[in-house]
Amino acid sequence: MEEKRFDPYQFIGFVLIALILTWMLYRQAAVEQTQATATEEVSASPQTPSVVEPSDSIQQLRLEQQFGSFSKVFQSTEAVTQVLENQYIRLSLNSKGGQITQAELKGITNYLDAPLFLIDQGNSNFNIAFKTRDGRLLNSDQMYFQGSLRSNGATQILTYTAALAPGQQLQFIYSLDADTYKVDFQIQTSGLSMLVDQAQVIWKTDAFRNSKSIDYENRYTELTYGYEGDRVDYLSLTSDDEETEKDIRWISYRQHFFSQILKPEYPIKEVQLISKNLAREESLEEAFTKGFETQFALQTQGEINNRMSFYFIPTDYHLLAEQEGDLQASLPIGWGIFGWINRWVFLPLFGLLSSFLPHGIAIIVMTVLVRLAMSPVTYKSYLSQIKMKVLRPEIEELNAKFKDDAVKRQQETMSLYNKAGVNPMSGCLPALLQLPVFYALFTFFPVAYALRGKSFLWANDLSSYDSVFELPFTIPFYGDHISLFPILASAAIFGYTQMTTGQQAMPQQPGMPNMKVIIYLMPLMMLFFFNNYASGLSLYYFVSNLLTIILMLVIKNYIVDDTKIHAQIEENKKKPKKSGGFSARLQKAMEEAEKQKKAQQKGKRR
Repeated sequence: MEEKRFDPYQFIGFVLIALILTWMLYRQAAVEQTQATATEEVSASPQTPSVVEPSDSIQQLRLEQQFGSFSKVFQSTEAVTQVLENQYIRLSLNSKGGQITQAELKGITNYLDAPLFLIDQGNSNFNIAFKTRDGRLLNSDQMYFQGSLRSNGATQILTYTAALAPGQQLQFIYSLDADTYKVDFQIQTSGLSMLVDQAQVIWKTDAFRNSKSIDYENRYTELTYGYEGDRVDYLSLTSDDEETEKDIRWISYRQHFFSQILKPEYPIKEVQLISKNLAREESLEEAFTKGFETQFALQTQGEINNRMSFYFIPTDYHLLAEQEGDLQASLPIGWGIFGWINRWVFLPLFGLLSSFLPHGIAIIVMTVLVRLAMSPVTYKSYLSQIKMKVLRPEIEELNAKFKDDAVKRQQETMSLYNKAGVNPMSGCLPALLQLPVFYALFTFFPVAYALRGKSFLWANDLSSYDSVFELPFTIPFYGDHISLFPILASAAIFGYTQMTTGQQAMPQQPGMPNMKVIIYLMPLMMLFFFNNYASGLSLYYFVSNLLTIILMLVIKNYIVDDTKIHAQIEENKKKPKKSGGFSARLQKAMEEAEKQKKAQQKGKRR
């Protein structure tokens, strides 16, 4: 073991270090006191000329080295905020960067009942990066502009001018009319045609969270764009995505119920579009849903004179349709027949009903009308179930008799259907006919701006979930609350499933999962899936399934007679059947397959 001894050299070293540190601290305090006294004397004497601090001189030298003759426009001056405002929007613009730093939709609040901003607290940036012929990079968001605000009738015009050098300037011109969500924007240069080699627009925005459920809002927050004539596309909803497209007509940063849209005067030749999912980044504390970015080049042959428009607007189909172009196409109301049904049936119908009824009642009335319109399909479906129920004992006998021969069992079953005049597909076809309506409404309710902020019963907002109890923990895939409408909808779906599956046998194939178990899982899946969805959609499903149950009970007890159906089937069995038809062709094909199977088995035995 090493013996611990006193080291005099180590002790002297510690003492010297302590003395040096003490002297340095004393010296620093004296210097700071001298500088403070000098500063007070300069400020107290107005006759004393201002002296540029060494740090300012160094900064100025750096700017001159970086930007050359353009350095003056980058020297720090007092940034001034000016406002453009009408009855719909209020825009704050800053002389540093000459850009919009705050965009408020007036009279609208977010889920915290605070004013709703699409741009605020540095979440957005509009920059033009100029590359000069001598290799310098000039970013407009770092330039200091001089602003001039004037009115031309009902139009407010704000002109920002950045004097890059004598005879050389960059101007941003904003124009806002009295009755619009649109801001016209013009970029123009003077004296830069021989100096600028490239100019690229970089437009970034992080979309604020505006709803109670960030997951639900994030599903409907996306970058959408119109291009190549009448085509519309979007970036990924769930993950980071990037695309480069040509001939862009407009670009929409949709934040579920609110949108920022850029619409150029002429289609942009090529644009790079970027979307990033920010909702899961813990460092952002769920303040944002997605981050959007757009990059495109400006024409630099000669002076720049480019016009475009910005829209700060609620994502309402009718409101977007009133604007120039096809901006309503940025709203995802479904593709193909689904979009057609929403556009020409549900949007006008709900708009009419909600114009004189409370929105919750309008949903119920529209649901009743839809179910009545689909009642013939419901009748056909139920009639098919009754016929299958009548034939069930005979089908079970065939299953037992030919349990080891699947092909023969299927042949005999099809023969029974053919004799009885029953089409097993007739129960599926009505369900298929209802799918377009089902999916159209599934896409309609989550994007129906008219539901935002509208209450019904215990639901404070039909466009968001209707929480009746907040949980002290989070259940995976379910959430941290209990919504009542999804529970009612799931109970109605379970009741409907009980009625329909009770009318027909559910065949169990070897090695396959139990179909009844799968069917009963559906209500549970709906319960989890819709807990964070719009309560208006859950209300629709609850009322719809409840009405379907009532319709089926009416059909069963007052319209359809099981005894008569059974007698009709027995009568059909006695009638000779003509060859042909789908069932006959299917049976013949199965017989041919059986013959080929037997021939192959004989060949193997040889």
